[in-house]
Amino acid sequence: MQRFANKTVIVTGGASGMGASHVHGFAGEGANVVIADVLEQQGLELAGELGERVISVRADVADDRDWSDVVKAAEDAFGPVSVLVNNAGVGTRQVTLDKMDLKEWQRVLDVNLTGQLLGIQAVVPSMQRAGGGSIVNISSALAFTGMAERGAYVASKWAIRGLSKVAALELGRYRIRVNSIHPGIVRTRMGTQPREGAAPVAAILPMDTFAIPRPAEPEEITRLVLFVASDDAGYSTGCEFIADGGGLLGPGRALSAESGSA
Repeated sequence: MQRFANKTVIVTGGASGMGASHVHGFAGEGANVVIADVLEQQGLELAGELGERVISVRADVADDRDWSDVVKAAEDAFGPVSVLVNNAGVGTRQVTLDKMDLKEWQRVLDVNLTGQLLGIQAVVPSMQRAGGGSIVNISSALAFTGMAERGAYVASKWAIRGLSKVAALELGRYRIRVNSIHPGIVRTRMGTQPREGAAPVAAILPMDTFAIPRPAEPEEITRLVLFVASDDAGYSTGCEFIADGGGLLGPGRALSAESGSA
């Protein structure tokens, strides 16, 4: 399929993890892709692997000046932007709210939330020049619930839901759609590997209670991103697309193959 042939796509946090999977997915469907990431060397290496239709720009999504550079680079290389995937995000140490360091709280909100706002602001004029576009904001299944000791992360992901809906209302007149995607546990460094000061979410949540009792592969989230960004979802805006293996359905034990019917 070539749903994005000759379209310009920006993926933030595209140098590694889910973002790198999204970059592969869009490139595979004919897009010209701009990787925007603070991981400069990894971004350049990925762009080198994928060829001349992929470039990398070092960018801190919390810096509006970097956003100007990203959009300019995209337009100079490929033309007006048609798709933005606001994928970049950071987590926090495990800490209760009463002990939360304000600088850490602010950094999470700056990257996870303000970074998405700045991205929207930066690409809208370019999307208008393109005749319309699609913005996909990556949130989390935790935007529908809570998790102790992850207050800054959870708060930022809840806020993305509201940001996406307001943006959808305001930008529809320009033929720009805005939707949010809410992954559950994904087999990435953040989702399944230990980090300093925080256990991976997969080690905290009992995955055998999920209807699909395993982490998602990054490519499974990518396929949803491609659908939501494409004209196949052309009448969807302000929507929330959940891919969490049934984790939000509630506690329970997955039935064994021998259980049979009641």
